[in-house]
Amino acid sequence: MKKYYLAIDIGASSGRHILGWIEDGTLRLEEIYRFPNGVKQTDSGLVWDMESLIREVKNGIRKCAQLGRLPVSVAIDTWGVDYVLLDREGARMDPVYAYRNSRTKNIPEEIEKELPFTDLYRRTGIQKQDFNTLYQLCCDRDSGRLDRAARFLMIPDYLAYCLTGRAVNEYTNATTTAMVDAREGQWDGGILERLGIPSRLFSPLCEPGTPVGDFSQSFQQEAGFNALVRVCPSHDTASAVAACPLDESGVFISSGTWSLVGTESKVPVISAQSRKWNFTNEGGIEHRYRVLKNIMGTWLFQNIRRDLCGNRTYDEMMQLAMQSACVRIFDVNHPSLTAPDSMIQAIESLADLSQAGLGDILNCTYHSLASAYAETVREIESLTGNQIHRIVIAGGGSKDDYLNRLTAQYTGKPVFTGLKEATATGNILSQLMADEGMSLGAARSLVQSSFHMKEVIV
Repeated sequence: MKKYYLAIDIGASSGRHILGWIEDGTLRLEEIYRFPNGVKQTDSGLVWDMESLIREVKNGIRKCAQLGRLPVSVAIDTWGVDYVLLDREGARMDPVYAYRNSRTKNIPEEIEKELPFTDLYRRTGIQKQDFNTLYQLCCDRDSGRLDRAARFLMIPDYLAYCLTGRAVNEYTNATTTAMVDAREGQWDGGILERLGIPSRLFSPLCEPGTPVGDFSQSFQQEAGFNALVRVCPSHDTASAVAACPLDESGVFISSGTWSLVGTESKVPVISAQSRKWNFTNEGGIEHRYRVLKNIMGTWLFQNIRRDLCGNRTYDEMMQLAMQSACVRIFDVNHPSLTAPDSMIQAIESLADLSQAGLGDILNCTYHSLASAYAETVREIESLTGNQIHRIVIAGGGSKDDYLNRLTAQYTGKPVFTGLKEATATGNILSQLMADEGMSLGAARSLVQSSFHMKEVIV
């Protein structure tokens, strides 16, 4: 009898429910449900529609019952940084702010007076970004929201809470908050105390694979069955990296709305140089570290397409770029690209492309992304002392053949693709490891034998 595991993988633009099982020694995946996701503009700025997210998560689980393929366990991964506060009655405190909300714009400079970034980075190893959870919570502190709050949950922790009624804090996603001691792997009480963030909001961090609990009685009736909810590496990049066949000479690019470019290490890489280059040390499976840099990814193309009112497909945009000979490199992480009213106008201004056509704008964007990847790979080699011999591009963005070829061209390294559903794969592997006692090495070997990894030809 087949044993099914359900990965609920939610990104900034869409979510999907993917069933995984082992058949004839091979890991099989099947997407059974997909739904749109995105921020919405309100009087409070950009926020997440949590009611819609909860509804869609439950709809996808009910689909399992409709198909008669009931998972033994379920795990949820999402983007990092964002969170939900619960009040003393266990109810969600709205709004749930999105990381692109402008409320934190000046907060890092203000916090610098209370806690210098050099001290913060030395303790957490987390890069400086305006939207870091720590800065968001300081906004809540200043507004008085924290006085009314009883619990802090990252987005996947909260969704698991909605299914089970039980609240936990998972390790990998917590590390994105800039509030976890990189060496100890637990909340840094000194940081919380220094910034006046109540430690009562947080529970001890739990590892991927930890059971949260069965579906609540009420949801069992809704779903038509019961399953165990586990925590996976609930930061989506942590799940993606868990699936990647990597060693110390390998780099991963988790290509999606954000491109996360990094390597896996058994120790954090925290130095003055890593701080200068804005590298982050996020938690991974088995307490490994994802030493990486966040680079604006397909967010750029998503918003260019939005400017075009969806009148061009991504493939058509790629073809337009390939027909252009215009190459101007711009900073893809420039603040003006974070949440512009018009991405096309923002890029035109940043790269001095006001007289350029759409194909030229797209081609410059492609080349700028690939150039940023190459620079990051060189920095990784410098920081770790390891010569990089292999790059694995995983995630939805790995379907972009032009960007893959440019990445190989700019880095001069062998580039491999083939893990389009890397995040869901890593999510499911963590459930398998917990349920079957499988080692990480065996899980990654299963990936290599189950999916065809192919080298990109320049």
